[in-house]
Amino acid sequence: GMKFDMENYIQQPHRTGYDSEEYNNLMEAIYYVPYFANLDRETSSDFLGIYDTKEEFQAVYDAVKAGFDKVVFVIKKENEEIFKETVGSRIKNIKVEYAFQGVNDLPDGFTCPESRVKPWGTGHAVLCARNCVEGPFAVINADDFYGRESFELLAKHLKTAKEGEYCMIGYRVANTITENGTVSRGVCQVENARLKDIVERKEIKRIDGEIKYHDEDDGNWYSVGEETVVSMNCWGFTEGFFNVLDEAFVEFLKENINAEKKEIFLPFVVQEQMDNGACNVNVFTTPSKWYGITYKEDRKYVVDSLKQMTGNG
Repeated sequence: GMKFDMENYIQQPHRTGYDSEEYNNLMEAIYYVPYFANLDRETSSDFLGIYDTKEEFQAVYDAVKAGFDKVVFVIKKENEEIFKETVGSRIKNIKVEYAFQGVNDLPDGFTCPESRVKPWGTGHAVLCARNCVEGPFAVINADDFYGRESFELLAKHLKTAKEGEYCMIGYRVANTITENGTVSRGVCQVENARLKDIVERKEIKRIDGEIKYHDEDDGNWYSVGEETVVSMNCWGFTEGFFNVLDEAFVEFLKENINAEKKEIFLPFVVQEQMDNGACNVNVFTTPSKWYGITYKEDRKYVVDSLKQMTGNG
């Protein structure tokens, strides 16, 4: 396609007309921004992973191209200023909003224990964006690079999705691991392009040529086929999913409010919905390679790969 000029894209004046006809049936994307623990101007480029090169806008650019008209970044309140400065201020042609994830943001009737430091998890992060989103939406990790095709698939699905018809972009596990350590992935069972089962495996890596996951319950390592579909937290949801999350979070808190390390993960909530027959999840499996920064050693490889890709349009 046409060569994309990142400089122009970033610098061009803000396009108006968000309320005009052309925007009415567009979708929104929630970018969950994990890990920004110690963000300051010196280290922001490291924490932002690919965000200190022009590729930082790649995911946003891909979303715009696919027809998304708004980006919501879920961040910690204390990182607002630095995030707006390093990322937000440079995104010019799509509406940007911020939602804040804090440990004290709990439903009525619950009070956060003083000992709780850890955020409540990806399910809670998405819930925090509820007031910024109307209509169908996508969810991605802001520090992962998914490829333009993924956004196109999400957009196509969401434009016609009925309530409860979700979708997920699936990757071959072999395309999503790093040589620099273990990764955490949602290992999926897919039948006829529908998600049947998803289990979060916290440690996956290649051992002696074979991809294996570490079973937290029995301590053993089990192999995973190269073609196994995994989730990288790239989802498409209909608006009603916020109510589902809300209810799930309340149930989660009833049992776990004092468990300092317990989190509510997005896939758990989806799994519960599937088990109850309350939703269908279409899986679009992409041959794309996933690029992300799990370890700082991953960084150079990702940036080089993205430069090459942007060069190729």
